[in-house]
Amino acid sequence: MLHSTTILSVKRNESIVIAGDGQVSFGNTIFKSNTNKIRKFFDGKVISGFAGSAADGMALFERLNMRLKKHSGNLLQAAVDMAKDWRSDKYLRRLEAMMIVADAQNTLILSGQGDVIEPEDGIAAIGSGGNYALSAAKALFYSTDMSAMDIVKKSMKIAADVCVYTNHNVVIEELNIIAKAS
Repeated sequence: MLHSTTILSVKRNESIVIAGDGQVSFGNTIFKSNTNKIRKFFDGKVISGFAGSAADGMALFERLNMRLKKHSGNLLQAAVDMAKDWRSDKYLRRLEAMMIVADAQNTLILSGQGDVIEPEDGIAAIGSGGNYALSAAKALFYSTDMSAMDIVKKSMKIAADVCVYTNHNVVIEELNIIAKAS
């Protein structure tokens, strides 16, 4: 498990929301509390967040952007292409990070082992606080009518309250599925 951060994604109704906390840790030392680990790509049609080494996450963002351009914004093709390279390339295999990527049609978790995983309910989480955020999000998703934004905000607060590698400085990005899919 990566002891680095919490990234959470929730898709509900007409929106998909991805959030990430801002803490950068090295062992038991907090280096920075307000890092942005969330990015939009392909004219705002794709959002992504990473957990793991900051330099490795930035390298993955760059590669994702290149793959999206190569595949004309088709996230699934770009993700599979990227995962193949990630698993087989000697340099990329050393990257210590994971990603959640999402667009109007797909939410995917990407790992350095070549995994491209699509959660069945549109809820995904990675990082050291990922399981806390995922549990909270699923409980809220299935027991309330809260919006994706409200579920993410509340779940990230819960994760930050429990996980020492997650803080309350949260960056959130939202895609309006109806507007982006049209």
